[in-house]
Amino acid sequence: MTVDSAVKAVRWQQAVIETITTQTPRIISVFLRARLERHVAGQHVDVRLTAPDGYQAQRSYSIASAPGADLLELAIERLDDGEVSPYFHEVARRGDSIELRGPIGGHFIWRGEDGGPLMLIAGGSGVAPLMAMVRAWSVAEPKTPLLLVYSARVWEELVFRDELLATQARHPEFLFIVTTTRGPRHRPEDLDRRLDGSLLRGLLAQWGHSPRHVYVCGSNAFVEAVTDGLVLEGVPPAIIRTERFGGDS
Repeated sequence: MTVDSAVKAVRWQQAVIETITTQTPRIISVFLRARLERHVAGQHVDVRLTAPDGYQAQRSYSIASAPGADLLELAIERLDDGEVSPYFHEVARRGDSIELRGPIGGHFIWRGEDGGPLMLIAGGSGVAPLMAMVRAWSVAEPKTPLLLVYSARVWEELVFRDELLATQARHPEFLFIVTTTRGPRHRPEDLDRRLDGSLLRGLLAQWGHSPRHVYVCGSNAFVEAVTDGLVLEGVPPAIIRTERFGGDS
């Protein structure tokens, strides 16, 4: 990110909700019309809400939409004790305005010219920034091998599931593997246990490529377990980038 971009990123501005769609029982996609600088896959925005009494609450959300998309897509999970997510799930409507600043972030990003092979590992709602990478890849580098491993509790909690399945059907270089930790597998190639070293070893062997870039996003515990497993399997720590949030995956 350039100095000028960094300056722009800290400026709050208005964004308008265009539409809200349900992804899973606890996650929605909020599509915003905002005059932001073009983002890079993996970046995030800050959202700020202001109550009538002046109280403000702020939260960071990864951008799920592809760079250059007409609308900014945020995948927002409902947190029962949250200050921001209940607003989007219960109150927000088309035409409402919110405050945004961004795009923000220069480490956990991928551009087409970065190439691959590319390995993405998501836990729960951590798939959001990786979805932006998949979408950017499908336009810029669809001949570059890409492996997405997505861990969720059950099949019904997979965000962007139908789009990812369609992407796999359309692009032979895209391998999409699901592992469910509290429910049965739905496809023969999928798994039904938590990711660990032995599972990662098998996935890397099945893929048949040595990753040039690895991105891992999920809860603190998920990211720690996955990165430890990758390093034990010989993946160089220098090529692994992580982004994490609190809570369980």
